Amino acid sequence: MKLLEKISKLITQYFTVWLVLCSVIAFFFPSTLKLNGGWITNMLCLIMLGMGLTMKPDDFKLVFARPRDVIVGIILRYTIMPLVGFCVAQIMGLPPSLAAGLILVGCCPSGTASNVICFLAKGDVALAVTVSSFNILLAPILLPPTFLILAGQYVHVDAVVIFLDTIKVVLIPVTAGLLLRTFYPRFVERIMTIVPVVTIIVMIWVIAIVVAISADKLATVAIIALVAVAMHNGIGLILGYGVSKAIGMEENKARAICFEVGIEMSGLAVVLAMAHLDPLAAVPGAIFSVWHNLTGGIIAGYWAKRSSITKAA
Repeated sequence: MKLLEKISKLITQYFTVWLVLCSVIAFFFPSTLKLNGGWITNMLCLIMLGMGLTMKPDDFKLVFARPRDVIVGIILRYTIMPLVGFCVAQIMGLPPSLAAGLILVGCCPSGTASNVICFLAKGDVALAVTVSSFNILLAPILLPPTFLILAGQYVHVDAVVIFLDTIKVVLIPVTAGLLLRTFYPRFVERIMTIVPVVTIIVMIWVIAIVVAISADKLATVAIIALVAVAMHNGIGLILGYGVSKAIGMEENKARAICFEVGIEMSGLAVVLAMAHLDPLAAVPGAIFSVWHNLTGGIIAGYWAKRSSITKAA
């Protein structure tokens, strides 16, 4: 068991390193991974099941104690990132598939790493967990119409099909995980040692498959796609924090909202793009998966250090 814990810690601690390494390998040697393309949806369902296993009914109670904070987090999440994605696509004149992919990333709920990064940044973890939980459950309702309105001019969008896929890929497995955690807590506690590492391995595998499938086109759009993702993520983090502070939120709450806005569930964007758009539209989601962990980790480290200095003073 201790060996397994050490392996899990090694994989989770260096998630970004493994992700970059596997993506590079997939880019230069794509042939084998391309054959796994049909498994992407099932793998994301597994990831969402793992997320559901980490959730508890108590995660939703904060909405009754602090409704304003939770509602602000939800509203900022589903307005800032979709609109920023649309504006970046317009300003940069992105090709239709890349523009749609960038907007799709912005329309997705908070990413799986947002709560962990919030914890590292000394933010309000309870608020982050509650906001991300509601964002996930609201995704089938809010994602399809938002994407239709903002990306409809770039590509054909079937909002009904995307709604059904979001229920299948997100809502059903997350709910299943939550129910398992609620009614079979002992069983879930026994397997929680391996759940995070399995989730990370599967996520890396999904991104590597997307890179392999998109390798030919990625070579021609990598720079512009990276710039667009960096702008999208950076502006989102700044606005998430800035707007929260502007409306009077305390520092730790603003940090939580910052990451709930700027850290995306990019794996969902990858799956929906692969299923309903050009494979090139999955590129922003694949790049985002690496980039937001990098920027989030840097900001969290800075805030954690500043908090320690302030506390010592």
